[in-house]
Amino acid sequence: MLSLEIARQWYPLDDAVHGFDHIERVYHLCEKLGEAEGANLEIVRAAALLHDSQGSAPDGSERPNHHLLSAEFAGQVLKNEGWADSHIQAVQHCIRAHRFRHNGEEPATIEARVLFDADKLDVIGAIGAARTLGYALKAGTPFFAEPSPRFMQTGEEEPDELHSAYHEYLFKLRKISSLLYTKTGRHLATKRQRFLNHYFDELAAEYRGQH
Repeated sequence: MLSLEIARQWYPLDDAVHGFDHIERVYHLCEKLGEAEGANLEIVRAAALLHDSQGSAPDGSERPNHHLLSAEFAGQVLKNEGWADSHIQAVQHCIRAHRFRHNGEEPATIEARVLFDADKLDVIGAIGAARTLGYALKAGTPFFAEPSPRFMQTGEEEPDELHSAYHEYLFKLRKISSLLYTKTGRHLATKRQRFLNHYFDELAAEYRGQH
């Protein structure tokens, strides 16, 4: 039977961005949102445990298509657990649709929307700020770099422009609360989004010498 203890083996313990601690937080957020929104908790819990299971490449880098690979892995795990095909497919949809950059497969079920919202709640607030800076360190990019006019207009960097943590905030994180699907998720996001916005506004002001 799937559990947090079983899932621990699929995730690095020393990854501050997509390690097992992220899975634990998303799992508990999924339970909270799933109960409030009337989702099937069996599907939601399984999706939470498996959603980043193939997130790291052998060299330790992040896999851009990890949602697809994780969905495939989930199918193997759940088939071995004796799950019905319909429930396996429901979990796989949750996993494929959980990314901000979901490439066209949007969350179409309440279970997928719960996972999407829980995963996004973990990228805002104090934890979200820490994870964003941790990812920048891991990728070897700066916390702050002045975004180009092109980036501000289109979200695309100039050829020599670094994608700093501040860029990620502008491109993705400042929009999170407005992109959530569930009423419960949006409620929980309010305080977290306010904190994150204030943090990155202060970060930019200090780097610019304004504070």
